[in-house]
Amino acid sequence: MTEPAASPPVETARPPGLVLVLDALDAPLIADFWATALRYDRQRALGPFEVLTPTEGSEAPALLVQAVGEPRQGKNRMHLDLHVPDMQAEAQRLVELGATRLGEGSLGQIEWIRMADPEGNEFDIATD
Repeated sequence: MTEPAASPPVETARPPGLVLVLDALDAPLIADFWATALRYDRQRALGPFEVLTPTEGSEAPALLVQAVGEPRQGKNRMHLDLHVPDMQAEAQRLVELGATRLGEGSLGQIEWIRMADPEGNEFDIATD
């Protein structure tokens, strides 16, 4: 009788690095919005990618804004949640940067404000 092959060992030392990629028709515009919204540093563009990095010492993921030729279609399958101390003040700040306030939601004691960036990519703001 042949024994089944052993599975390769799973490395558990640390999770994989996470980089978020957002498609955009106007990548420089959307990169400017998200760099300011997230208080990220804007790096030099790399091909079709505008590169945004968190401030030094932060473990937050990098964000790449990728230039694409077609507009967003339908609802986002994944979105960002921004957790802040004062979601009303943050929503106002982001509206001043070009975001649109879409509505509010809640689930029990959890409340959020649904927003969209200048190209309509949806995200939420919630309290810490």
